[in-house]
Parts: sequence; C-alpha cells; structure tokens
Amino acid sequence: MEQSKGGSIVFFLIALIKVRSVNLTKIVVAMPGLAKIDSKYRRLRRFFADFNFSMDKIAKLIVYLLPINGEKWNLSMDRTNWKLGKQNINPLVLGIVHLCTAFPVLWITFSKRGNSNMDERIDLIERFIRIFGVEKIKCLFGDREFIGEKWFAFLLKNEIHFIMRIKENFLIPNTRGVLVAAKNLFRNSAVGEHKILRGLREVNGQPVYVAGILLPNGEYLILATDKNPETAIEEYKKRWGIETLFQCLKGRGFNFEDTHMTLPDRINKLIALLAIAFTWCHVTGEWIADQKAITIKKHGRKAVSLFRLGMDHIGNFLHNISELYQNFNENLEIILEPLILKYVYDNF
Repeated sequence: MEQSKGGSIVFFLIALIKVRSVNLTKIVVAMPGLAKIDSKYRRLRRFFADFNFSMDKIAKLIVYLLPINGEKWNLSMDRTNWKLGKQNINPLVLGIVHLCTAFPVLWITFSKRGNSNMDERIDLIERFIRIFGVEKIKCLFGDREFIGEKWFAFLLKNEIHFIMRIKENFLIPNTRGVLVAAKNLFRNSAVGEHKILRGLREVNGQPVYVAGILLPNGEYLILATDKNPETAIEEYKKRWGIETLFQCLKGRGFNFEDTHMTLPDRINKLIALLAIAFTWCHVTGEWIADQKAITIKKHGRKAVSLFRLGMDHIGNFLHNISELYQNFNENLEIILEPLILKYVYDNF
C-alpha cells in the first residue's frame, strides 16, 4: 500500500532518531513496515524527488511546538556549508533563539560557494514577516557576513532591531569624519572593556551605533546596531544559538553531512525534517528536565544538553517499544506531548 506523505514523514522521523544519521541507506533499515529494504529506499527517494510540502507550514509547526507564544522572538541568521565531491551544499538558515539554541524556521540552500547576497537575506526576512508579522521580531543577529547598504537600509526601513558584527578592517568614520579601520577606533581598549562610539556612524551607508570589545584572543568584536548600543555586546551572545543548532544537526546529533543529496530542493526538504526532529527532541528534553533537573558538573555546564536528553529518551523508547509497552501511555505522552505526529498527519 502506498504511504501518505504524512506517513512517509513520520516514518522518516522515527528512523532518523533511531539511527542518528540522514544517510538514506541507514534510514530505510530502521523505518517501520514489512516492505523490503529496496522498496523502502525507492519510496524514500521518490519522496524527496517528487513530494512537495509547504515550508510555511513547517515554520508554523516549529513555532507551534515551542513555548514562545505571546513573546517577541530573537532571530539568528547564519550559514553552514560543506562539499560532497565537487558540489557545494550551502544552506542559509533563520532560527528563533530559545534556551541557548536556535530553532530553524526558514532557510534557503545554495549550490554556490561563499556568502549569501543581500537579496537572498531580504527574501528570507520577508518570508518570515509574511508568515508571522514584523511585530514578532525582537532582534535579528548576524555575523560578519551579514552587511551591506541595501540590507541595512531594508532593516531600518522595516524598523527591525538588529545587531550585526562587522569586520575589524571595515571602514568607519572617526569623530572628524575620516574613514579608518574599525579596530583602530577601539585600539586603546583593555581586554573585556566595552566601548561605544559616540553618536551615529555611517556603516554601509546607513546611520547606526557602533559598540566593541577586545576579546581575550586578541580579536575585536565590533557590532553595528540601530539602537541600544549599551546592551549590544551582551545581547549578541544569543547569536551563538544558531551555532549550537548546527552542531546538533551535524556531529552531535543527526550527522547532516552524511547525506548524499546535493540538489537544493531536496536539501531544503531534508532540513525541514531535521527541523521537526530537532525540535521534537529538544522540547522532550525540556519536559524531562522539568521533572528532574539536569546535573551541573564542576565546570558549571550541564551534564547533558536538553536536545541530547530528549533524543536519548525518544531513541530509547523507540528501540525498546515492546519492553516498554506496559508503560506505553506514559511514554507516549512524553515523546508525543506536543502532538507532533498528529500535526504532521493532519497537515502534510
């Protein structure tokens, strides 16, 4: 019997969490069902080649699963990239920052090398605004790639609060209006000392505030923001959430780089499934941590992340479902508490 699209998604999610790899040859072995391995593999290949589902619905699902309703959201934008043979795989991801990580809601995958351009970033933010509204954006964070006159002008025009890192050698006017390398305006700073340049400065042709700090490694963290420069350096720490996300999607979780897919459309579908699985694991970890606090080690960090806690719990349940059948209702409530699979079946 041909599976529904929702059924294919559900079976993929179950197998993904069991094998912790996006490699389809590993996924099909763990997928439920009595069909032959070759048949499952062909069906999965057809799914990624032919099926289409609404990325808007995926974005809404991620938000639906998170306890963030009624709040404004910090957004972090970044790329992760690698090569498969000579082919570049280069997704640009926009995530909502929650509990020190970012949850992917929108993305674009490129087959090119290098940075995104301003139109691509603007398109991603415009999609977000169309789905959720500009009023939901508390702040947008971006690393040194995310600069440009048109980009800054777009953010200012739409009154989107932003904090973007700029390169040390980026030219900024000093108090006499002379363009100098940004780091020269902070060269007298002590390590760890926050400094805010006086007044608005023209960066990328737009008036912004500039704040900076000399890091212990000798680099300067220099930030451009539309307002509140006094809190920019502390707030910018939230940008790291998207780096945590990429670590979880890759070596610390689902081994994203194991995929043999290279076509952007198929990578986009794969990211959608990874986004659901990541969020499912994380909110399960949050639920478990609410019942029993995670141990804090001597170095001050948690013994296990919320994502890993949830992934281990769901994986253990799926691997031992027959032994755990007597506690089925309790475990079902834990791993499906957000009704993820029902949502998928109903909407895809």
